[in-house]
Amino acid sequence: MSRRAPPVTPDGRYIVVRGRLWRRANPHLPAKERAAYVRALMTARRAVGAARRAGDETALADARAAVDAAKVALGERGPVWWAGGEDLNRHLARNTRYADWYAGLEEED
Repeated sequence: MSRRAPPVTPDGRYIVVRGRLWRRANPHLPAKERAAYVRALMTARRAVGAARRAGDETALADARAAVDAAKVALGERGPVWWAGGEDLNRHLARNTRYADWYAGLEEED
């Protein structure tokens, strides 16, 4: 079973997962920089899992902070990476300016 990539909004700012907008990483990051941030994110996510399994609340807090820092560096959290405009991260696509575009996607399925 192959998984399809999530749809990307026409302006490239968000992907849509289960009807919800999620901010994409900054496409203007140099490839090496982006790869380093993704490695840091994956390491931090593994640390979250290890801390949960160990029941270590201090390590869990540190790992979650590392996940957040990597996501901010990638542009998925924190200040938006585009010039101006509001951030619609986590909003339902049907309740945003992307509603007509999203409705067209649903009709294709």
